[in-house]
Amino acid sequence: MTMPDLGRALVAKNVARTVAAMCLATALAAAPAFAAETKPATTIVIDNFSFSPAQLSVATGSTVTWENHDDMPHTIVNDATPREFKSAPLDSGEHFSQTFSKPGTYKYFCSIHPRMTGTIVVK
Repeated sequence: MTMPDLGRALVAKNVARTVAAMCLATALAAAPAFAAETKPATTIVIDNFSFSPAQLSVATGSTVTWENHDDMPHTIVNDATPREFKSAPLDSGEHFSQTFSKPGTYKYFCSIHPRMTGTIVVK
């Protein structure tokens, strides 16, 4: 290999390293954007025989968690036929989660205390 050929080889090697470094930097910079696409978890508190908030709007793909802060057991039952979700009775301190993958309005209630109602609006 002659000296000019050696110089070209070194330049090509440095260009390849620079391009690889730029690709890696671009991928690392884009990583937070991908992570931001995950839907946040949202909590509904059960306390004093009510769901709070009673109506909640979430994005499609969101997970909603109900936490029982009451000293009585409660359930979360979808008011649809067929039911899309239903929890077991939740004692104080227990929780139930549901992921909403389709847009729509989801009404629910406590089967132990039917006057307790709520609505999830999925957009």
